[in-house]
Amino acid sequence: MLHFLQKTKAAAVCLLAVRLYLGWMWVTSGFGKVAGGFDASGFLEAAVANPVMKGEGLAFPLYHAFLENVALPNAGLFSFFVMWGEIFVGIGLIVGLLTRSAAFFGSTMNMSFLLAGTVSNNPVMLILSIFILISKNNAGAIGLDRYAAPLMGQWPLLQGKQKRKAKSA
Repeated sequence: MLHFLQKTKAAAVCLLAVRLYLGWMWVTSGFGKVAGGFDASGFLEAAVANPVMKGEGLAFPLYHAFLENVALPNAGLFSFFVMWGEIFVGIGLIVGLLTRSAAFFGSTMNMSFLLAGTVSNNPVMLILSIFILISKNNAGAIGLDRYAAPLMGQWPLLQGKQKRKAKSA
């Protein structure tokens, strides 16, 4: 399965379809929030007031504390991050630029929504993002990553890693 996802052209085509679907979902959600003047404070208040429970206790006490003590007091900042994060994740997935990073940050948002108790389409989006993450560079092979990846190899921070690989070969 990994060989198929990471090496084959058929998988690259399938991953393109997954990327386009996920990207469209993220972009439309983000633009809807920007156009509608999204304010996360209502969502955060509801998540704090009605947390995910496990028996009599909180299922995710650390996440509940994070929402209550960090996210809710900074709801404006989190609203901005959610709106624009969704748009940038979506654009990255659609054009195939920094594909795995976009999938990672999309997955992070999906997990945040799930931990807050919102199900919606988040589990499906998370599973599809995992396929992109484990496919390595094949997810962006039909996209801008095809052209950007060789250029990123020239970045100074990556030079040390490439030299170590050359020495060990």
